[in-house]
Amino acid sequence: MIKKISLTVCSLLLTFGAFAQQVEFSKYTLDNGLDVILHQDNTAPVVTVAVMYHVGAKDEEEGRSGFAHFFEHLLFEGTENIPRGEWFNIVAANGGRNNANTTQDRTYYYETFPSNNLELGLWMESERMLHPVINQIGVDTQNEVVKEEKRSRIDNAPYGKILYNTGISPYMFEKHPYKNSVIGTMEDLDAAQLDEFKAFFEKYYGPNNATLVVAGDFEEANTKKLIEQYFGPIEAKPEVERVNVKEDPITSTIKATEYDDNIQIPAKLYVYRTPSMKDRDAYVLDMISSILTDGKSSRMYKKMVDENKEALQVLAFPRSQEDYGTYVMGALAMGDTPLEQLGKSIDEEIEKLQNELISEKEYQKLQNKFENRFVNSNSNIQGIASSLATYHTLYGDVDLINEEIDIYRSITREEIREVAKKYLNKNQRLDLDYLPTPEDAK
Repeated sequence: MIKKISLTVCSLLLTFGAFAQQVEFSKYTLDNGLDVILHQDNTAPVVTVAVMYHVGAKDEEEGRSGFAHFFEHLLFEGTENIPRGEWFNIVAANGGRNNANTTQDRTYYYETFPSNNLELGLWMESERMLHPVINQIGVDTQNEVVKEEKRSRIDNAPYGKILYNTGISPYMFEKHPYKNSVIGTMEDLDAAQLDEFKAFFEKYYGPNNATLVVAGDFEEANTKKLIEQYFGPIEAKPEVERVNVKEDPITSTIKATEYDDNIQIPAKLYVYRTPSMKDRDAYVLDMISSILTDGKSSRMYKKMVDENKEALQVLAFPRSQEDYGTYVMGALAMGDTPLEQLGKSIDEEIEKLQNELISEKEYQKLQNKFENRFVNSNSNIQGIASSLATYHTLYGDVDLINEEIDIYRSITREEIREVAKKYLNKNQRLDLDYLPTPEDAK
């Protein structure tokens, strides 16, 4: 009887958890083309105001890499009504926090305030969109900030070129602008003129190239009035022409060696080009990455770290993007283990996945992991705001915030095997030895 009651309670809890994760939202569009998504949750007195612009590093002109990321910094400089250097002070003084980030595909800004400061958040984001001050002093200031960020995160950080893809993308993409890094080159930014920065803003920072999300504690009717008041008068800009560049398939192994002044432990890396984040296969590859390299219970960790003692750590960086993705997998050598041995062990695990179905037990564990990830991704207002903006901007389907987990649930063991066969082949990858820089070359 106790066992039956426990199962019933667990079933009820799971049902309640699934229900609780449903994210209610409404969506509409202003006359100027600004898409607005509202998610009302009055359980806590906080609200997030976020704007995602459909512009990223892939939209930059040749020879002007880094512009999208640069604007992430530049548009905190100030506006006609927010004095230079005061943006963060205003947010902090009103009990809020804020940040921004840039990818190859989009740029995202947000503020989270106590809910009585909703209007302040809307005003500030409308100021950023309507009339930021883009002048030479701001460009020069942020140029130095970006240079320091590049030095600290990439140039002087161990494995920085792998973490930020700068040592990988040029091998994986010949035509598509994904070949360039998000942070760009300092030479390109130094060469840019002020008029080019202004032109970039005019091209991409219009309401019809943006999605506004308000999530949290607010009253809908009043919020809509405020949105119309602050964003409605902003004029639409010419429609943005989207990047449409197709890469030729990789048909033979790309062998390469990269050196890093900041490391002492060499790594063997395999990199595969993967399909768009919107493609079903991208979801299957996400699961494959979890099976092979996600955590201490993953296949490669258990074999290479625990059992064979040949790797200090296994690595995985699956990057889903709007047009193409990349899947980086690899391992750090333990002691004097040859990189060829690491490569052989990785290939053995890939081949096993290509030729054998994963067990029912491993499959259920995988499903549980993705269920948990889904729950956590929507566990706070900031996460929900980001998800709503992303699903609308990059996937074109806001309903995925509730329905994406169904895609993972529907993936079969047979599908995992077939997708591994389709993408994880030796003639479709970059085979990269990532080595410490020799002393005589430093």
